[in-house]
Amino acid sequence: MLRLLWLLGLLAMLGTQDNATEVPVQTLYAGNDRHKMYLLIGAGKEFPPPKEGYRMLLILPGGDGSAEFLPFCKRIYQHALNRRYIVAQLVAPKWSEAQFEQVVWPTRGLGWQDAQFTTEEFIEAVVADAKKRYSVDPRFVFALGWSSGGPPVYSAMLQKETSLRGAFVAMSVYKPNQLPPREHARGRAFYILHSPEDFIPIRMAQQAEQELRQHGARVHLQTYEGGHGWHGDIYGIIRKGIQWLEQQVE
Repeated sequence: MLRLLWLLGLLAMLGTQDNATEVPVQTLYAGNDRHKMYLLIGAGKEFPPPKEGYRMLLILPGGDGSAEFLPFCKRIYQHALNRRYIVAQLVAPKWSEAQFEQVVWPTRGLGWQDAQFTTEEFIEAVVADAKKRYSVDPRFVFALGWSSGGPPVYSAMLQKETSLRGAFVAMSVYKPNQLPPREHARGRAFYILHSPEDFIPIRMAQQAEQELRQHGARVHLQTYEGGHGWHGDIYGIIRKGIQWLEQQVE
């Protein structure tokens, strides 16, 4: 049901937008693994890398994490970022028919018996693959995950070693018992977006803010009206969060 609501909401949102301007999109497979599919947005001859390398945003969509979110991710690239960025939209691998009703993005703390790798490993593989193809500035490698895409972003950011320098987590649960030690949060940046009207209790976002900050992370909790989903000035909201993460980079 949640997946259906997300897809309907996404279609409704896209229907209110102008057609996306064409931008380069490549379908790639990290490490030539067909299960590690990602859509690379923005790199190409028309968009040469800046001198210091591209900044990179990895997106883990909510809902079923499918390639159907590509139009929205392209608009994030167009309207929330700038041409210094490339965007990697990860596509959630489907390991079994029952999986997506329980866990879309399996992690080390919340696995799936048929999964051949964790989402944390998927994220690292995509970063490594992109770096082989293009010059990437390692200071500005961020991840955006909303709803079902939020927990794996938390988990990836809390690994002892990670390529991510910042996380934007929106409308997501926060379950500490499924996450790595919060001590790994020290010096890392988290931008949390949540609505008090969301069916996911805002206390989860508040707990994340408190715990991560107590362990030395830089954290900003931003609230918005409208409940679960993207509402209002969507791309302005995302732009603001990414700019905050950029400001935290040392």
